[in-house]
Amino acid sequence: MVRIAVIGIGGWGKNHVRVLNELDALAAVCDANRERMQLYSKKYRVPGYESVDSMVKKEKLDGVTICTPASTHFAIASKVLGEGLNTFVEKPMTTTSSDGESLIEMAKKARKVLTVGFIERFNPPISDLKKMITEGRLGAPILLEFHRENRRGDVLDVGIVKDASVHDIDTARWLFGEEPRVVFARVGNVKSEKDEDFAAIMLGFGEQRTAFITTNWVTPARVRTLEAVFENGVVNVDFVSQQTQVHEEDGTRMPKLVIQEPLMLELKEYLAAMDEKRQPLVRGEDGLMVTRIAEAVLASSHSGTPIFMKP
Repeated sequence: MVRIAVIGIGGWGKNHVRVLNELDALAAVCDANRERMQLYSKKYRVPGYESVDSMVKKEKLDGVTICTPASTHFAIASKVLGEGLNTFVEKPMTTTSSDGESLIEMAKKARKVLTVGFIERFNPPISDLKKMITEGRLGAPILLEFHRENRRGDVLDVGIVKDASVHDIDTARWLFGEEPRVVFARVGNVKSEKDEDFAAIMLGFGEQRTAFITTNWVTPARVRTLEAVFENGVVNVDFVSQQTQVHEEDGTRMPKLVIQEPLMLELKEYLAAMDEKRQPLVRGEDGLMVTRIAEAVLASSHSGTPIFMKP
């Protein structure tokens, strides 16, 4: 039986706890907030800890998931990889690309799984869209236009680019199957006094393929949509409802996909990669590349010029 501990059981971490418990893989919980830690420890009948050090010394674990604030990811992931544990880090993997490079080297040295929480790859309509592209059903993809909007959460220590835009940055590079060659962006802050809370990003890929990503924490409505333009059609995806519309010359159809929880699929993949001793769908290298692109987004906005990415 695989034994996984969840580090950070606040906003999103509590969902990791629930899903891992359903998968019979939850071994422990860890959170600096004692009251919260004790609540979930009692609810799921697993040991609870306030300290990562204490937990890894006392518990026989196969891996962890890290759901703490972004600024703590590198320190915690370094610690658990150093203990020889498989590691799932929620997005962003690290706040700097140099830290990401270090984690990848640690994982290679330890021969352990290092994966990142880019959950949209596991969203059924996005998985189906990837299959459409791979099979060439609508011809070559040309444009991807993402919209991700809602009010900002309470506990965030990075701006919108590294917190929210990274989802669509990763999805674009995964759907196109390559890294962007050029990044141009404009970001700013409307309601936030510190970090950026809106971003308009253009990623230029090979053969004129382009992704437009707009993200904001300003509008009250929750929006998660993608329009994919192909040579022979257009696909509209709603990430939340998991509905897809495919528009072709002979009309519009709505594929019937089984609604599934993306986090469940994502954590199943993590466990399978550990069990089969293979690379997961989302690798540490993906986390690194997305952080590099996010850094280029901020640099482009600051300079007002496009940033050309190294191959």
